[in-house]
Amino acid sequence: MTDSSLAVRGNLPCSARMPGSRLFRAYLTEAKYECLRSLRMPGFAAPFLVLPFALYLFFGVVLFGSSKEPNTALYIFLAFAVFGVMGPGMFGFGVFVATEREQSLITLKRALPAPPAANLLAKMLMATLFAVLVMITMIGAALFIAHLRLTFAQFLSQAVINVLGSLPFCALGLFIGTRASGKSAPAFVNLMYLPMIYLSGFFFPLPHSIHWIQFASPAFYLDQLALSAVGLPASGTPLSNAAVLVAVTLLFGALAVRRLARVG
Repeated sequence: MTDSSLAVRGNLPCSARMPGSRLFRAYLTEAKYECLRSLRMPGFAAPFLVLPFALYLFFGVVLFGSSKEPNTALYIFLAFAVFGVMGPGMFGFGVFVATEREQSLITLKRALPAPPAANLLAKMLMATLFAVLVMITMIGAALFIAHLRLTFAQFLSQAVINVLGSLPFCALGLFIGTRASGKSAPAFVNLMYLPMIYLSGFFFPLPHSIHWIQFASPAFYLDQLALSAVGLPASGTPLSNAAVLVAVTLLFGALAVRRLARVG
């Protein structure tokens, strides 16, 4: 082996380091195409962008728009906003990650010269983008169709709470996606998603005998945060509810990343 070849080998680790600007572009490019892929899939994008808006109009305007209870319209708006931000993270991570694992796409991406966390961060940004779009449509409907009387600061607080509140559901979806197969992932996500919708108490109060079930759902704590932000009675303090959501995100996110690192 010549001295020149040794010199080249010695310089490889230093030259392999990616500059910060290129690293940022790599993350941005991955996120861009993940968002485009999701938006171009009608079977994924349409339900999460149209269904919360349509159901809110039906229940919040058509059925209960003339309710004499002053807070009924507000409760319905908050409930469907929480409902709207849950789905993209759970299905986007749960189904997409499971499918990519089954097709060995995650293994392939590890072999590519790309940041190792780019794939997961791209999916997280995709889920938050959908949450932003959901909140834009929901706030637009509340303002111009339901004529909901909230201040700009209250609408903004709802948007921030729900967009950030989508992260625990990303972690839950990722947890399912690292353990389920591509074919079974939708079923497992629904087994978690549907009970959280109906047993979290934000659409209707649960009977006293099963009232305790709602405390096991992250959606319940997100709804309580949303209630607190507009001055409605809520269970627990905003800090305690936020702490539960952060704990769920960190716990299930760490378990899922550990599984990906060990098994793929």
